[in-house]
Amino acid sequence: MSYPYNPDLYGPEHEIFRETFRRFIAEEMEPHVDEWTENHLIPREFWRRAGEAGMLGVDIPEDYGGPGGDFLHRLVIAEELGYSRAGASIAPAFIGDGTAEILRRNGTEEQKRHWLPLMVKGQARFAFALTEPDSGSDPGSMRSTAVRDGDDYVINAAKTYISNFVHADAVMLAVKTDPEAGSRGISVIIVETDRPGFRRGRSLRKMGSNAADTGEIFFDEVRVPVTNRMGDEGGGFKIMMSGINMDRITWPLIAHAAATRAYHETVDFVKNRKAFGQAIWDFQNTQFKLAEIKTELAVGRAFLDEVIRDFIATGKLDPLKCAMAKMWLPEMEGRVIDQCVQLHGGAGYMDEYTVSRLYTAARLHRIFAGTAEIMRVIVARSI
Repeated sequence: MSYPYNPDLYGPEHEIFRETFRRFIAEEMEPHVDEWTENHLIPREFWRRAGEAGMLGVDIPEDYGGPGGDFLHRLVIAEELGYSRAGASIAPAFIGDGTAEILRRNGTEEQKRHWLPLMVKGQARFAFALTEPDSGSDPGSMRSTAVRDGDDYVINAAKTYISNFVHADAVMLAVKTDPEAGSRGISVIIVETDRPGFRRGRSLRKMGSNAADTGEIFFDEVRVPVTNRMGDEGGGFKIMMSGINMDRITWPLIAHAAATRAYHETVDFVKNRKAFGQAIWDFQNTQFKLAEIKTELAVGRAFLDEVIRDFIATGKLDPLKCAMAKMWLPEMEGRVIDQCVQLHGGAGYMDEYTVSRLYTAARLHRIFAGTAEIMRVIVARSI
């Protein structure tokens, strides 16, 4: 089985990369994902191997140590990772590699020259820290602060639900540099994790995607030079939003690919599983459910293709269409995989079956990179 992507959207270089990435999944992810899931952690050595194989920072220019690919290479990763069994456990950690692209767009030349070659090689890992115990979708209400003291900032912050927090060498930290200015008072500062006052908190246990580490981080009177700030003071919200449309098409692609994998797994299962003297496939209810799923997948793929075609034609992602995709595709994924679990019966509740892991991973997709409710607000404003 393989993901039925639209080859018309991609060039020969993307096709070559797709085959390479599929092999990387098969050789470097699939054999180890059960162990990583059990440990709730991907070993650091994996990221070094991923860097050596050219799987990280795929759209970083050669001037900064990258392979010089484009955003379509990232979409290839999303499709293939979403379709894989490993992706159900590892996706949030691997997609977190997008911090390199955030740095490329918003970092100073010095920051980019120092960090990007290390990130591409898997020798440096970044976390992006926005969410706090009391704030998530409303960044303007964050309490974390960075107070200017000469040529330094003094940072006090508490962040939670942070992906890649265990191995992070540095954190892109969203803080208030002007607490009275709401979202206009937010800045993003790179904080190296070996600085005094930085500490890691609990490793948080999740419903799914358990190979991807998630946890708490704290900053107690951490001093960093002002030169660690990305962009202008107070420009952090713009930085956070600069890559949001890329996230809002990446995660719908992952959702569609995962739903497609669940569908393929289910078709195979019902055609081979017997009940009451016949294959489960032979029951009309099974056929009707799978017909509905096949149709939803086709509709979803058509819309994704439209968004990607627009990007290829203009070089830009349509914010409204990205919000629509992020709103609808993960909810469609939830419906589809729920039906697939049901058609598996008791087997669908067992983690040894791929559909079980896809089910728990899917629940995150309606939350990550903007909740479905926030997407509804964005779409409603366009009416």
